[in-house]
Amino acid sequence: MIRRTLLTLTAASAMALSLPAMASVKTGAPAPEFTAVDSNGVSHNLSDFAGKTVVLEWTNHGCPYVVKHYSSGNMQAIQKAATDNGVVWLSVISSAPGKQGHVDGAGANALTTDRGASPTAVLLDPAGDIGRLYNAKTTPHMYVINGEGHLIYQGAIDSNRSSNPAVIATSTNYVTAALEAVAKGEAPAKAQSEPYGCSVKY
Repeated sequence: MIRRTLLTLTAASAMALSLPAMASVKTGAPAPEFTAVDSNGVSHNLSDFAGKTVVLEWTNHGCPYVVKHYSSGNMQAIQKAATDNGVVWLSVISSAPGKQGHVDGAGANALTTDRGASPTAVLLDPAGDIGRLYNAKTTPHMYVINGEGHLIYQGAIDSNRSSNPAVIATSTNYVTAALEAVAKGEAPAKAQSEPYGCSVKY
């Protein structure tokens, strides 16, 4: 009986160790450093953008919640306003090959063009390394990092979890609010929220 219990515990431990590690990213703490290749084959380190505000946007073009913000033009408008103000906007695609939302560099560039999007770069993360590092759970899942490299906001893009674009106009946009706060040298009133959307397709 004892031997059987030990075998069960050993098997359970092995299964737990085999699961992908998901980091716990703390709001207010330094944002984890990463290196990634973008849709044009250019390598980026987060530290390359020291001194600048950075937005990380997890995305999957097949997700209805992502479609909500792109079909309405909402995401593009936020991106453009942010990048016009010197913010670095990095869209991250962590969908694994064969999973919904996975694209290569050419596919990512076509999406950017077709949707009129304005990210600084689209980072390809097919192995899910950056996604797991940041514990990205959904598309969209948003992160705002200030010029000192600290994570000042993480969570949902806004306050309404519906996939209906009609609700955008009456929603509070947490990302915009965080960017306005950091531009004033202030902390966002809402520093963290529960993300909503489709699960990241690791």
